This record gives sequence, structure tokens and C-alpha cells, in this order.
Amino acid sequence: MINQIQEIVETLPRLENVNGVWATAERRLAEGDAAFLADLGIALDRRYAPHPDMWQYRSVFDHLLRLLATSPGRGNVEQALRLVSGSGSRHRKLARYTASLLASNQTPEALTVVFAGGGSVAGAGEELRACLVHEMALRGVAVEETPGISGWATSPHWSRHPLGWLPLPLSPMEENPDLPSYSAGGSSYSIPYGPSQGPGTRPGSTGLPVPSAAETTTEPAVEAISAAVANWAEESNGRFEARTFDLTEPLETGAVPALLMALGLACLDGSGRSGFSVWSCPPSHAWRVLFAAASTGGAYNSGCHGAYGRLAAWRSLAGLSGAPEGASAAEVERRVRECAWFGFDGATPWFDQVAWDIGLAALTPDGRHLAVLAATDTD
Repeated sequence: MINQIQEIVETLPRLENVNGVWATAERRLAEGDAAFLADLGIALDRRYAPHPDMWQYRSVFDHLLRLLATSPGRGNVEQALRLVSGSGSRHRKLARYTASLLASNQTPEALTVVFAGGGSVAGAGEELRACLVHEMALRGVAVEETPGISGWATSPHWSRHPLGWLPLPLSPMEENPDLPSYSAGGSSYSIPYGPSQGPGTRPGSTGLPVPSAAETTTEPAVEAISAAVANWAEESNGRFEARTFDLTEPLETGAVPALLMALGLACLDGSGRSGFSVWSCPPSHAWRVLFAAASTGGAYNSGCHGAYGRLAAWRSLAGLSGAPEGASAAEVERRVRECAWFGFDGATPWFDQVAWDIGLAALTPDGRHLAVLAATDTD
């Protein structure tokens, strides 16, 4: 086995395709030799981690991890953990990705090994465990009640971890999350947004008063509101617009379309009344849209996966609802439920009109504060 691994490591940079290496790994796994895959991945990582742009290395390492993580069984979970913990590529993105792969394909019983520690999984790491707790929760697992997992998930020792802020179990508004389905060959998922999302109303004359608005956008507000879509701008071709406004008089919800047209939003510039629509939506829809944007990413990136996607969605909801800094998840949820939520889109040059278009607005219960988030991306 050692000689075969050495041969693969030495010849990998010269390969025009890696199909043969994939086939070898698949055969060894079918024979029950999951350890071979972990050993090969660790050897490749030790040799080629300083060269992350080497496509052969990236492709084989990813295929090895996918094979182990998506093949059911505790032994495969153990070897997947050994691969990522023995890898020189120890970084947060790998932990997030591995947790998503495991939660999508393994039973809660098989995943208890992640939280057991000791032996070959001692290097699983708190980051992977924290991500896995929320990846499992998103898939309907009652982690706070699962033997072998509940002790870690409910312990106070990781409450200072960023993910420790999130509630367990899921909030009722976190219904129907769009989660990826993984296999060794790839992944698939649906996205709850895109051009012309709603049967929305066109902003006509409603007779309702539209008060004057003063922009109150601050840098912290932009950072919070855009948390779910920041990855589109940072890692793909996306852009976003996040703004807040104070109104001189309470705004009735029926006047929201007219107000949006009057705010001078860059995303709606040039839309005209015929190319613009607005629709009322529940908070659960807003969460679903924000979660998908954060977890699966835009046109050219893969997002931050389920656990941190969930956190980013909550951060955006907090910003849009005007929750104070340092608010608890319960406080944020209360404010979110009290707000009136709207989706919108516009046939404007700002929106790319491909597949990744989002428009959300939140009006506070007193009708005096409006927050807006628009985002778009293209391939």
C-alpha cells in the first residue's frame, strides 16, 4: 500500500486526468480499505499543500474526502476525520465543508464518533464539532437529545464560539432550508431566489401617504445587513446594496412600493413602474433566502455551508430588523417577527437577471424605520 501511495504522489503532477486515481480510491473503499484513502490524502497534502493551485491535488483530495464522508458507516467517518485532522490544510473552510458532507450523508449514530475524541479522531477539532452540530440541526436532528452528541452540544464550554450564539433547536421561522445533496461525484441544491420572484404589486397610486425619508445607513449596519451576501461580492462577481432609513411619519405597508421607488436606491434606478414589483412575505421566507445566499454562495463560490450560513442569515435578519448590537437570538427573533417583510425586484441594469438576484425590505412595527438589502451575482 505504501508503495502505491508513493507512486501516486510522485506521478500526480504529470497526469492529464485523475480518473485512474479516483478509480483506485473507489476500488479500495469498496474492498473495505477506507484507511487507504485517508493515508493517500494525507500523503498528498503533506507534499502538495504548498501548491494549492495544482488542480490534480485539489481534485483528488476533494474526491477522497467526498468518498469517505458520503459513504455511510462509522469507519468511513473515522477515516474522513483522520484525513482532515491529519491534513496540513487545517483551516476553517475545510472544517465547514467536512461537517456539511458528513451531516448530509451519515446517521447521527455514526457521527457520535466526532464528539467522542481520543484515538484516530482526537484531531477532529472544536470547529468541526461546532459546525456539525448546526449542520445536523438544519437537517432535523434533535442534537440536544441525541446520545453521544447532546453532552457536547449543550455544554457551556463552547458558548463563546461564534456558533454558540445560535439557538438549539431551530427556530420555527427556520423552516424549509435549502440544503445541498452530496455524492462522491458532486452536489446539487435549489435556490429560493432569482429574477421576478413574486407576483408582486406594481407601485401605482394607492392614495396612501408616503412620508419623507432620511438615510441613516452606517458602516456597522451595512456589515450586519449584508452578512448573508458578502461572500457574493468577496468571492464571486456579486455586489449588494444595504441601506437604512428613518421616516418622518409612520408608513402604512401598502405604501412600501411607492417609498422604495422614492428612496433613490441604486438597484432600482431605471426600473420604472412597469419593471418593478413588490410582495409581502413572512419572516421565514426572508430567512430562507438569506440562508441560501450565505450557505451555497453565488455564481463562482460555494458559500460558507450550513452552520456559518445559518449564522450569517441571522446576522442579516438582525441588521434588517434593527436589533441592537449584542442582542440575543431570542431578542433578534422577536424583532424579526414584529417587522413587516417584503420582497422586491426590478428590471434594471443593476440586477444581473441571471439566477442570483435578491431584494428584501423590513419595516419596523411603528412604521418609522425601513431597511433594504439588494444583491446580485452573475457567472
